[in-house]
Amino acid sequence: MAGEKVIEGERTVEVTDARAANSGRVSPVAAWEALFRAQVTVMRTLSEDFPSHVISLTEYDVLYTLSIQPNRRMRIRDLNSRTLLTQPSVSRLVDRLSAKGILSKAVDPSDGRGTIVSLTDQGYAIYRDAARVHGRSISGQMTKALSADELAQLLALCDKLRIGVSGGNDDCIVDPEDE
Repeated sequence: MAGEKVIEGERTVEVTDARAANSGRVSPVAAWEALFRAQVTVMRTLSEDFPSHVISLTEYDVLYTLSIQPNRRMRIRDLNSRTLLTQPSVSRLVDRLSAKGILSKAVDPSDGRGTIVSLTDQGYAIYRDAARVHGRSISGQMTKALSADELAQLLALCDKLRIGVSGGNDDCIVDPEDE
């Protein structure tokens, strides 16, 4: 972020580490840009390292989301709200993965209009194989850049931001024991 030009209100300013450290006040826009750019940089590296010979990173996101749910299943409506995909994209992806035996679909018995999506045993095995490789890549990238204390701070800040922005509706639960 140091040396970058950031728009604050109606003016453009150069951000320096000294400015952020000495001012005691960091622009929310500058903080957002730093978070966004860090995420993009890390995701590009992780995408290059992702074991995509069986599933894509987008498919992995859906499998991960299902893997942390009770009984590895949820309504497709809830799956839509927990991924970064549009509803039609999730529906097509679920259909594609169901055809491969990775997911299964069933009518929601409590509401015949809804659809329950489940991660099959085969799908869970595929997810776990990809997760092992992906997890090593994530660990390598994160520990290359951050200390253990910084990782703890990052986790706490990201949780605080996510919960604060969502108004306490924390539907992106991550179980650290799964990691």
